[in-house]
Amino acid sequence: MYTVTDLRAHGGADAYLRSCASRAVLDLLANKWVCLVVGALRPGTMRFGELRRRLDGITQKMLTQTLRDLERAGLVHRAVYPSVPPRVEYRLTPLGEDVAGLMDAIRAWSENHIEDIRAAQEEYDRKAGEELHPV
Repeated sequence: MYTVTDLRAHGGADAYLRSCASRAVLDLLANKWVCLVVGALRPGTMRFGELRRRLDGITQKMLTQTLRDLERAGLVHRAVYPSVPPRVEYRLTPLGEDVAGLMDAIRAWSENHIEDIRAAQEEYDRKAGEELHPV
């Protein structure tokens, strides 16, 4: 049986504790737009408009907030070039590149297993819709 090592005694993080700061990192990474933005930036630098076109369904407000959160966390670098209008480009930092493989794996798993998940949901809904019969 797999057990998680408790690293508190050694000064390490333990995300299972509510007071652990690593929960904020998990909260950031668990966001679907974070996963998709990181994946979209994996091939290289992109401008805001390119990202918005690539991420079908994201609003300008959500993309702006997601990029700010990623920049604040050190996963994305934002470069502003003095031109009219100003040109702004985004790219993954080394830390962002490090997590990009994980994000890609989650996205790929989601795409590869969508039919399994849908079938399980339909089966669950079918069972939940059946009337309970006394034994």
